[in-house]
Amino acid sequence: MSDSPRAIVSVKPVTLSAPDRGEDLQVRVSAPVTGDDLPVLVFSHGYGWSMNGYAPWRTTGPHRASWSSSPRTSTQEPSPSRTRTPVSHGCGASVWRTSSAYWMNSTSWRRPYRALAGRVDHDRIAVAGHSWGAQTASTLLGARVLDPDGVPGEDLSDPRVKAGVLLALTGLGDSLTPFAAEQLPFMRPSFTTMTTPALIVAGDHDDSPLSTRGPDWFTDPYTYSPGDKTLLTLFDAEHSLGGIPGYEVAETTDENPARVALLQQLTTAFLRSALHPEDTGWQTAATALDQDHDSLGKLESK
Repeated sequence: MSDSPRAIVSVKPVTLSAPDRGEDLQVRVSAPVTGDDLPVLVFSHGYGWSMNGYAPWRTTGPHRASWSSSPRTSTQEPSPSRTRTPVSHGCGASVWRTSSAYWMNSTSWRRPYRALAGRVDHDRIAVAGHSWGAQTASTLLGARVLDPDGVPGEDLSDPRVKAGVLLALTGLGDSLTPFAAEQLPFMRPSFTTMTTPALIVAGDHDDSPLSTRGPDWFTDPYTYSPGDKTLLTLFDAEHSLGGIPGYEVAETTDENPARVALLQQLTTAFLRSALHPEDTGWQTAATALDQDHDSLGKLESK
């Protein structure tokens, strides 16, 4: 692996047929022009966003060079207005949470960029997501959605996925407000079976109107999941974590380029080391953060 930036080709939209989903899936495929044995990163954006967002977080740069060694997709989540169904159904188990599963089992994303043939390592796949997109990604790591009786729904975990990055992933359903519990039944996750290694990122000022708790709600995926997990708490960060969906947009209420740069650096290092065990970048980055007295965040692992 080289740390030198490489030329990238990005193709969008790529349509993945999803007849059982209610709406076909639109993705963006990005990949380096050169290089072999490329790992894969699947990214699922938050509600209301599209494959065109998240430039501050996904843009190739000094901390993003390693990500240029993987084809990236950004899934197009359906909005209730476009699915012509209520929120409780349009974003429910049969539509919303299966988008990444459709991508994982499709070969259509390779077609626009035929130069990928023979260059992709299908045994090294990682997933990432922000907000509700993180809940989509978490199902591939083993998280389940509980029905009203507390029974776990379908297991969508995928053994091809070796690691995940979950950005501002919502917590347990028993902390939802009455409105959210009624209107958003899919927000009843169980993390007890989310065994795949993951970096979970939470902002300590992310105070969601959907929860009766404060920002610690977003630490539930770390607290209640087993196995190899790391929690990155970003100081003073709200739901956009400094502006990862985009700067100068309504959703970014805590614009902080330094915070986004730190997130780029740490998520890149985590995924590189997770997909390339010989890589020591994650250990180096974690040690540097721990020793930084003016740090923008803190790490804890189990």
